[in-house]
Parts: sequence; C-alpha cells; structure tokens
Amino acid sequence: MDDRYSLIIQWSDEDECFVVTLPEFTDVMQPATHGDTYEEAAKNGRELLETPIEIYKEDGKPLPQPNTLGRSIQVV
Repeated sequence: MDDRYSLIIQWSDEDECFVVTLPEFTDVMQPATHGDTYEEAAKNGRELLETPIEIYKEDGKPLPQPNTLGRSIQVV
C-alpha cells in the first residue's frame, strides 16, 4: 500500500461518526468508510485504500499521482 495517498476524515452530524473519503480515487468509485472515533476512521480508511489500488492494478491502469503539499486536489 502507498501511504502517500490522502485520507479526508470529517465528522458527519447526520451519521454521527467520522467519514473517510479517498480523493485520488473518485474516478473508479466513491470510496468511503467511517469510524466512531477519528483513530478508527483512519484505520478503516487505510484498509479501504487497498480496494481502489487493487482495482487499478487488475484493470492494468496506472495509479493516480498522490496529492502532495503544494499540488491542488481535483474533485470530480
């Protein structure tokens, strides 16, 4: 797994938990998970990150460039 990919962790009043999204992978799916605590959400997000990476590899697609400091995030 590549630890350079972004995890966006935000509190959801509606769901009453922390919701995690993976901004670099919105073109394959809308990857999201959650957790009751920030730490649990981060752990679940790291596990979720494996799924789109596997999909890219199975499809023979190059992985997207990780968003880095100073590089703008593209939201699709």
